[in-house]
Amino acid sequence: MSHTAKILLLGSGELGREFTISAKRLGCHVTACDSYAGAPAMQMADACEVFSMLDGDALRTAIARHAPDFVVPEVEAIRTEVLAELEAEGVNIVPSARAAQLTMNRDAIRDVAAQELGLTTSRYRYAESLTEVLAGADFTGLPCVIKPVMSSSGKGQSTVRSAGELEAAWDYARANMRGDRARVIVEQFVDFDYEITLLTVRTREGVIFCPPIGHRQERGDYRESWQPAAMSEAAIAAAQDMAAKVVDDLGGYGLFGVEFFVKGDEVIFSELSPRPHDTGMVTLISQNLSEFDLHARAILGLPIPAPIRARPAASAVILADRDSETLTYDGLAEAMADGADIRIFGKPTARPYRRMGVALAAAGNIDDARRIAAEAAGKVRLIYG
Repeated sequence: MSHTAKILLLGSGELGREFTISAKRLGCHVTACDSYAGAPAMQMADACEVFSMLDGDALRTAIARHAPDFVVPEVEAIRTEVLAELEAEGVNIVPSARAAQLTMNRDAIRDVAAQELGLTTSRYRYAESLTEVLAGADFTGLPCVIKPVMSSSGKGQSTVRSAGELEAAWDYARANMRGDRARVIVEQFVDFDYEITLLTVRTREGVIFCPPIGHRQERGDYRESWQPAAMSEAAIAAAQDMAAKVVDDLGGYGLFGVEFFVKGDEVIFSELSPRPHDTGMVTLISQNLSEFDLHARAILGLPIPAPIRARPAASAVILADRDSETLTYDGLAEAMADGADIRIFGKPTARPYRRMGVALAAAGNIDDARRIAAEAAGKVRLIYG
């Protein structure tokens, strides 16, 4: 079978699913990997592998078996030291093994941003015990935010407003962290006006930015996003300057989701993902080239027309509310009646607060787009078996 490139995708959730579709449109052969069978990207891929990304031997075996042109991580929880070894042996890790290593853990990327690159961040400390959590909160002041250095989709994150809540936040973070390090970051609560994701594309020709994406979170996880987010020219310039510095430092080619807090013209670096971002699902309807298209083009070295523009659009997530091994969906026609689009992720099981799909809407302005998307998401019903 002919193809333009062979891609091994590490992690096969909804972001990997959309990336697989974009890569397949460009003629790639995609092997999707995850810890369970039937993951969303596997349903679109040419082949699949089931193993834990934290199993270094299984990871090395899969890469040796498929001999990919590109290894594309979609999740943080990967045995990144194996990726570094393989990159040294000539395997192309996207965007780079260093990027995967630094961003797998919030402490590593925060230290690079704050200490090496001098980006503006909140005050923070790390903690590996309740005693260190208490000391960290004393340093940052209350309220503060406590979250595992490695987790996904906001799991384990708490906002602490009184000293009496610190122990429960520490326990919650430990119970929801990924990997084998019981370590959290205690950071100053930023009194921001809003937060954004700046999708930043590092190409062989330079760095390109998408219009900023605003988003709203609950339980540390995104619930809705919209693009373009209203920002002052000074704030946009500051965010772009910081984003360019950090992605150039990480190296490689691909799309990065760089998160910032914004207060007036002040911009504060928060986090970074060296891959498509969940809040960027809105680009499936707002941009001619979605974040997944941009990631695929940057990886393959294909042209990206600049500047990238976005029409007013929004996304709203569709959540499960219980555990279930079987489920079906109802209400799609009703949800789409006002012009919204619905994407069902195809996850084989449900659990409380798990993202199962997303509603997308474009309109003449952001307020209307957000309203249409939120109403559409609310009309999709999960029928549990």
